[in-house]
Order: sequence, then structure tokens, then C-alpha cells
Amino acid sequence: MTASWRLLADDGASAADGLALDEALLARYARGAPTSPPTLRLYTYRTHCALIGRYQNLEAEVDLAACRASATEVSRRPTGGGAIIMGTGQLGVALTAAAPPARRPREIISDLAGGLITGLARLGITAVFKGKNDLEANGRKVAGLGLYLDQAGAMLFHASVLADLDIDFMLQALRIPAAKLADKAAAAVAERVTTITELTGRPWDGPALRPAIASGFAAAFGTDPEPGEPTQAERALAATLAADRYSSESWLTDRSAALDGSGSASLKTPAGLARIYLTTHGDLVKNAIVVGDFNDLPAPVIAMESALRWHRLDDRSVAAAVTSSGAAEALGVWPDQLVSAVLQAGQQAQERLAAAPVRSEGSCYFPEPARNPA
Repeated sequence: MTASWRLLADDGASAADGLALDEALLARYARGAPTSPPTLRLYTYRTHCALIGRYQNLEAEVDLAACRASATEVSRRPTGGGAIIMGTGQLGVALTAAAPPARRPREIISDLAGGLITGLARLGITAVFKGKNDLEANGRKVAGLGLYLDQAGAMLFHASVLADLDIDFMLQALRIPAAKLADKAAAAVAERVTTITELTGRPWDGPALRPAIASGFAAAFGTDPEPGEPTQAERALAATLAADRYSSESWLTDRSAALDGSGSASLKTPAGLARIYLTTHGDLVKNAIVVGDFNDLPAPVIAMESALRWHRLDDRSVAAAVTSSGAAEALGVWPDQLVSAVLQAGQQAQERLAAAPVRSEGSCYFPEPARNPA
């Protein structure tokens, strides 16, 4: 039996406060800090909150007008993945710990999914880890998973477990074109998604699901979680993060592309469908942003964004930025494919086409099919 994990439980968190506390819990796991057992937080958000993934475009994934009309709070997670709706019907899972060395994000997510799989088995549900960040039961998604690894050596594992789901509300709050184009939108989503309520034949909500998930992590990882509370320092840091980051416009729009004079192109990668946005000033790249529902945006891609800025939009300059950054290798594509996508986005920007936000596999519970570059 390993050292006892700390177990935190709370309900009705606001969008900003819920995410801020998750990040604040990371502080004790930085490199050089005293070793601490993992912290498992099982909680719910107030009904409702819309949370987008770290590397997604806000306007493309969320109907902001609909969210304002329904008083739905909106924020951006520090973890990757797709847009989700959170509330009483969904159990939020946040596991913070020291990141295991020499482990890739997908490997870590797959390992930690074992706690959820074991917990759901206690309810008679057989779940499996599929794709990049899905937990499925009977071939349909029952939970979405995500991961954030910080530079200090700590990790945050996120999961949203569907105890229940108001599909009609989700369709109003999130932009899900594939579902909305279907003759029966709710039925189209229901073909891809399931809930604990549906799987067991009796009603469930997030708080009711908490004991099973807690016991699942305990059994899967050989620990006996001890109920606790955030420290005073963690609460103080969370309050600062909620005000300065998770409630701020700059954080919400961090990876949103400017519409005027902007262009975009999509590129299918092993990590998912990437969307490249460019804004130009004359023949110069003014800004470059790569978005998608990645679990982890590779550092070389961020380096490529930086290398492109204020350089000429031509084959030679773009190829130099792609090659020097190593972004193509990090995304698992050929360099000429990435160069072509960047140039295509730049051509659209220079032609000053209206570039409405374009989704990149958007909703956590209704991923978009891959598209050809546009």
C-alpha cells in the first residue's frame, strides 16, 4: 500500500474558481519541493459551466450569446481536450501529483484512466480507454480526459464523467455543427455519448458518483485516500488565479484568431486535426496560432509560432521556421505538409477573406470528423 492520497470533495464550483483551485493544487509537486502523495479532487461545477480545452479557439467552440442568455459561465482549462459542459450532472476529477519521468502524455492519461475504469466497474460498467482522451462504455463516450504538465515537474489530470447530460442544453451552449446539421440533433449526439444514468438504468448525478470513483482510484493505485481540505496557501493562490487568469478576457481568448485579414488552414496529424491561423501585415506574418483539442501542445509548435512572427510569408521563410522549430516532427507530419498549410493560411489572409472561427474536433463529446485542408 502506497502513502495515502489526499481526497478533496466539493460541489457547485464556479467556472473560474473550479479551475483555479485545480491549478493551485499543483504547487506542492514542483521539482525540489518535499515529496507529497497525490491529491485527488472529486467535485462538481454549478449548473452550468462551459469549459474549453487549453488549445482551442473560444469563438469556434462556444456559442457565447447563448451562454450569456442562460447565465452559463465560460472559462478555459489548463488541460487539453475538447469543449465540455459541466454542472451537477457531471463529476469533475482532478488529480495532481509529481509528473512521472520519461512518460508521454498519452501514456500518463492511459494509466490514470485506470482509476475511472475500476470505479465504474464497481457499478457494473465496463469502460475502456480509446482514442486520444476518451473513456468509452458500450462503444460510446462516457468520460473525457485531459492532462497538463507544468515546467516545474507537476501534472494535472482532468476528467469529466457523465453521470447524466442535458443534451439539448449542450447543443445550445456549444457549437457542434455536425450534430446540429443532423435531422435529429439530440439523437445524433446520443449515438456517440452515454451516461451512468443510461448505463445503469437509474438516475445519477456527480455527487452520487463520487464514492465509486474514489474507491476506484484507491484500488487501482493501492492507496487509501484520506479526506482533507485545501491548505490556506492553496486557497489564497486559487483566489489569485481565479481573478487574474481564469476570469480574464486575455486567458479566455488566448488562442483565438483575429478575424480581420486573417486566414486559416487545417492539417490532419496523428495528434488530431490542427488548425493554423495567420494574420498578416502586408507580406509579413503578424501573428501565428495553432489550435486543436490536443492533450499537450508540443513546445516545437509554440516555437514555430514565434519563429513565423514578423517574417516574410514566402516558401523560404516559412520552411526555415518549420525546420528550425522541429514543429513538423513534433506533430508527426512531413515538413512540406506543414509548410503548405501555413502558406495556404497566409494566402487566404492576404486575400483578406473573412475567416470565421473554424472548429478543430471541438466538443469533447461530439468530435468533428477530419476535414481536408481548406
